[in-house]
Amino acid sequence: MGIGNLNQLANGLSSTDAMPVLFVGHGSPMNAIEDNEFSRGWHAMGQTLPRPNAILCISAHWETRGTQVTAMEKPPTIHDFGGFPRQLFEAQYPAPGSPRLAQETRDTVKSAPVAFDDGWGLDHGCWSVLKQMYPAADVPVVQLSLDYTQPAQYHYDLAKELAPLRRKGVLILGSGNMVHNLRLVRLVSGSVEDFNRPYGFDWALEANELFKKLINEDRHRELANYKSLGSAVQLAVPTPEHYLPMLYALGLKEERDSITYFNDKPLAGSLTMTSLKIDRAAI
Repeated sequence: MGIGNLNQLANGLSSTDAMPVLFVGHGSPMNAIEDNEFSRGWHAMGQTLPRPNAILCISAHWETRGTQVTAMEKPPTIHDFGGFPRQLFEAQYPAPGSPRLAQETRDTVKSAPVAFDDGWGLDHGCWSVLKQMYPAADVPVVQLSLDYTQPAQYHYDLAKELAPLRRKGVLILGSGNMVHNLRLVRLVSGSVEDFNRPYGFDWALEANELFKKLINEDRHRELANYKSLGSAVQLAVPTPEHYLPMLYALGLKEERDSITYFNDKPLAGSLTMTSLKIDRAAI
């Protein structure tokens, strides 16, 4: 880590212009070590974004009772999956943590208590993406958990409270999948190597297009009330954990922000990798 980053962590996060916000469809953990269209999309995004002081990640793979934030100096790389090649289990992402950002996150959220955590780390929803975006692992990373006891609107509202962090150089990253139904995944060859074959069932494509339409029209309340959006969405979001990180990103959108999409592809029938960047629109 550079001297500037060390000073920022010691003295508090420095003021910046509003950082962009990302939601990424993370898909297979293999994207962490593969060179494919999705990992290249993440790498390109890392090259074009302003250099963050730190990263706050909301991953689908850390659900807790209550809200927690990782507060350790050196978060471990968590291999929270099975059935993949040894090379993936050997992969590490030794990014530093940021107790300073953990404290600022807790101070910023007023509507609910935020507990410090020293037992989690960086799960694959977080590190598989960041390993491609920032391969040097030299940007401090903190994770914020998903409180599984709360409805979708709660998460959207909590996200709005995180807005001041954008002006402290914090890249806020939601990681999940807009459409995510693992029970209905269809691997044509029956092999995990076939996971990234780009095709989607009709209902998956319908739901994904509806989500983008509502996003483009700033109809966030309807997105938070996703259970009322019809049968295609019910199939697309059988459980909320991969959908909620998108609501965190949308909750941080401000009036002058615009949205651009990347990695906008279906795969394995019942998932989509659709990702978005929220950034200040050019005047």
